[in-house]
Amino acid sequence: MTTLNVSPLTFGRRTLLAALAGAAAFAAAGPAAAQTWPNRPITMIVPWGAGGGTDATARMIASLLEKQLGVPVPVVNRTGGSGVVGHQAIASAEPDGYTIGIATLEIGGMHHQGLTALTHEAYEPIGLYNSDPAAIFVRADSPYKTAKDLVDAVAKSTDRQFKASGSAQGGVNHLALAGLLKAAGIPTARVAWVPSEGAAPGLQDLAAGGVQIATASLPEAAALMAAGRIRPLAILAPKRDAAAPDVPTLQEAAGLAWSMGSWRGIVAPKGTPAPVVARLQAEVGKAVETADYLNFMKSKGYATGWTPGEGFRAFMVANDKNLGETLTEVGLKK
Repeated sequence: MTTLNVSPLTFGRRTLLAALAGAAAFAAAGPAAAQTWPNRPITMIVPWGAGGGTDATARMIASLLEKQLGVPVPVVNRTGGSGVVGHQAIASAEPDGYTIGIATLEIGGMHHQGLTALTHEAYEPIGLYNSDPAAIFVRADSPYKTAKDLVDAVAKSTDRQFKASGSAQGGVNHLALAGLLKAAGIPTARVAWVPSEGAAPGLQDLAAGGVQIATASLPEAAALMAAGRIRPLAILAPKRDAAAPDVPTLQEAAGLAWSMGSWRGIVAPKGTPAPVVARLQAEVGKAVETADYLNFMKSKGYATGWTPGEGFRAFMVANDKNLGETLTEVGLKK
């Protein structure tokens, strides 16, 4: 396996004093706390809908943690607010090790768009486990055979004549398309963005004819591609994907040097005791090295890697900065 290169919030209903007291009591137990944890189910929150890549990978990791830890690890999809609802639910949970969740690229962009004050600082980083570039898709019967065909058609179209989907407003797949349009010298408002709670519903909308364009990762689109309902025109990455060598890069297909992709990592609420965080890092790190996990990820075409703890924190800091700059460039920062 390769390694991925890569303001505290209020506590919702519980009071700050209660949270500090709970954390202090837990921390006082030191290593003993990690030895008794866990003794009840651990909830894993996914900020996006069922059927997408984040949900699929989360459920795989949760099933492996159940075997390793001996307690249930139910996955709960908390969607809404362009990812804000689920990310906030993780941050606001009791920091006792019994709620963890999946943070995605959007955590670095939501606050730049004025959707929330939430940032990566609201979490204890467990580890980054996946990063995949986006690709651009059309229906299988689309008249556009190459990315250049599509870009040329959009350039000649009227505003909102084309519709696209694949994520929430300002999400990774929206930014992927917005950056592509900007690179082509086309106003980003030319294509109407239809928000969705993850890639899966956006791709289904494309297959059903509700939109003409969708952006998502190749693994997320695998089922609809295999069914012959949609096809990729280009991958938004510097080089071709080894798992899909026939899909050209955007540079190759349209002469545009633009890259964008998603990432996924596991986090816990800020204030989760250090011994429990360390145990989670060790257990998830063990899970993502298993043959079951690696075979699952390979079968779906998902990239693998593991960047735990402070390495993941540094990655999120850089992601926040880069997304702020990208959102500014495409006119979405507030």
